[in-house]
Amino acid sequence: MESQQPVQPPITEDPMHQQPAGQSQLPVSVGDWMVTLLIMIIPIVNIVMLFVWAFGDSTKVSKANWAKASLIWMAIGIVFSILLFMAGVGLVSALMG
Repeated sequence: MESQQPVQPPITEDPMHQQPAGQSQLPVSVGDWMVTLLIMIIPIVNIVMLFVWAFGDSTKVSKANWAKASLIWMAIGIVFSILLFMAGVGLVSALMG
């Protein structure tokens, strides 16, 4: 009689601990961050580049996440500024009578 060994499920790797698959997983270099920050001080170009970096396919993951977070903070700042402006207009109109 043959003894059967229990069938083990195939070993699957945890996606959180896999090795980097391509260039997008590599860290962003200091020189690349220097150029990025230089681009961020140019009006209008900075907003366009944030969208390119946030949603582009060739951007490294860490830079894409940074760009997405920057866009979120920018949106929060715009909403907050609008609310503050509206409160100021309301206050001035209430004081003026």
